[in-house]
Amino acid sequence: MSKIQVLVANHPRLMRELVLATIFDQPDIEVMGEIKDDSEITRVVAESEPDFLIIALDQAERRPGICDELLVHYPHMKILALAPERNSSVFFWAVVDIRSKHVESSEEGILNALRGREQVVEQ
Repeated sequence: MSKIQVLVANHPRLMRELVLATIFDQPDIEVMGEIKDDSEITRVVAESEPDFLIIALDQAERRPGICDELLVHYPHMKILALAPERNSSVFFWAVVDIRSKHVESSEEGILNALRGREQVVEQ
């Protein structure tokens, strides 16, 4: 069984250390790294593609902007945002929305589908 790969990017330093202490000795979790500067999060995630990213939750009622940016590019990743001063944690993930349409079974139907001009077949 492969380990759950985690990047920790919490600030302040004390919170980051508490998170690391909590997960460090878990046999099924691998801490891939610690990001001390928030401006490095995107680069480090791109290089390591972790299963989870743990970040700070600055505003309890608002999803951190970096979540949208990262989950678009890395939909397999999950983000855990922590706000210890408010005793609050939020878990973010992406859901792939797969849709379908029946396409006319013809040369024109195939070409239109490829060009984004699907002709829907009534059923």
